[in-house]
Amino acid sequence: MDNMLAIVVIVLLAVALVVAVVAAVMLCRLAESRGFEKGAAHNRQENEAALREAEQKAKAKAEEAESQIAEASARIAKAEMLIQNAEKEAEARKKEALVEAKDEIYKLRQDAEKEIRDRRSEISKQERRIHQKEETLDKKIDSLEQKEEALQEKLKAADTLKEEAEQIKGKQMEELERISGLTREQAKEYIIQSLEDELIHEKAVKVSAYEQQIKDDCEEKARSYISLAVAKCAADQVSEAAVSVVALPSDEMKGRIIGREGRNIRTLETLTGVDLIIDDTPEAITLSCFDQVRREIARIALERLIADGRIHPSRIEEMVEKAKREVEHKIKQEGERAVLETNVHGINHELVKLLGRLRFRTSYRQNVLTHSIEVAQLSGVLAAELGVDVNMAKRAGLLHDIGKALTSEVEGSHVQIGVDVCRKAHENPEVIHAIEAHHNDVEPRTAIACIVQAADAISAARPAARSENYESYIKRLEKLEEICKSYKGVEKCYAVQAGREIRVMVQPEVINDEKMVLVARQIAQQIENEMDYPGQIKVNLIRESRTVDYAK
Repeated sequence: MDNMLAIVVIVLLAVALVVAVVAAVMLCRLAESRGFEKGAAHNRQENEAALREAEQKAKAKAEEAESQIAEASARIAKAEMLIQNAEKEAEARKKEALVEAKDEIYKLRQDAEKEIRDRRSEISKQERRIHQKEETLDKKIDSLEQKEEALQEKLKAADTLKEEAEQIKGKQMEELERISGLTREQAKEYIIQSLEDELIHEKAVKVSAYEQQIKDDCEEKARSYISLAVAKCAADQVSEAAVSVVALPSDEMKGRIIGREGRNIRTLETLTGVDLIIDDTPEAITLSCFDQVRREIARIALERLIADGRIHPSRIEEMVEKAKREVEHKIKQEGERAVLETNVHGINHELVKLLGRLRFRTSYRQNVLTHSIEVAQLSGVLAAELGVDVNMAKRAGLLHDIGKALTSEVEGSHVQIGVDVCRKAHENPEVIHAIEAHHNDVEPRTAIACIVQAADAISAARPAARSENYESYIKRLEKLEEICKSYKGVEKCYAVQAGREIRVMVQPEVINDEKMVLVARQIAQQIENEMDYPGQIKVNLIRESRTVDYAK
């Protein structure tokens, strides 16, 4: 690089020298030309002076160029020296690198040879181990073959012994059959029967133990909760008939009510849908209708007509319309009263009206609205004792029979009607489930549903709370006795205490003491599955063994 720089500098200096010489010659010629024009004499001196000056300048530039050339030559010489030194240094470094590379190659070669020797020794060791294992394996195979041969011999001996044992067993079985007088199948049946009897005893013991444990744990708490709920809810029981009696001021009023050719009584019966029974009963008229709302409308209208004294078809129609409005207002008031009495708020106004209609609805001669209020109060008490939401329990208890208000208008059971009505009113799902489960139409899944079931049973099981007709009562008792008689070993059975208890006499030679527990449980389950009854039924099994002898 330094050599090239020196050459460039020399070339530039030579060019500058040539340019200086050319400039001097041109100045000389210019001076000569000017001298001819101005005069040879005067200008010659000036030209000579200018020429001398130009020569001096040219000489100075030439000297300067020579000095620069000398300096460039010195630099070139220096650069050549540097190049020679660099070549020498590079040659030395090259030799050193070659030496170092040779040393490194020698070391690597030694390491590789050492590693190869180590691997060869390791491989030889592994080969020796493999040979040893092969020898051991061959020995083991030989040993296994010997053992297998011995095992085959033992198996043959065992087969022989087995055949001998089977022959001995057959002889022993024949001897046992001869001694016992039983065949193999008979002995097997005897053992199975003994095992069954033993298992029946074990099952009976377990069932008795579990029942006793459950009774010990639950009976005391259940009695406490139920007695507390009943004591806190002392609601009146209302028994209503299907007829209403209207008192008359005198027997003459009967003729006015009948009217000319019976037009008044026909008008009243047509407008109200109620039968008016006018008989020999002094100063009284009987109103007969299964619908208590219609019967109430007819009663109010008839009492107002009697008080007014003006009895004719147009007046009857007017009084019936007023009575309808009054009954509707009374229905609304009854619904609001039930809501306030139970302290259940936020119920849809349509549901409040349906609650009011329950005031004129009876079930087993028990007023349904009174029953619903009582169930709501009982549910609240039970929920408070059990730590469940009291307000939700009261709400479910109050609405559990809401479907009975529409059973005469809508087809279906009162449970399904109540569920549909509450769903349309966007009632709480937990309340809807309690309504649906209070007669076990679905399996109760919540504590509130179970509480409503218990409260409904408590309200219905009070003395004189409900009653049923004679035919249904007789059929229920007959069904109860039929279920008990269907079991093998039952000799007699009697339904006592108005169907609240069934006493079953069993044959002692067919049903022993252990089987009695299972039979009682089976009878109770069948009664639960096949019958509808208020409260609970006690299944009482009696087994008696008697021995009679005579002294002569």
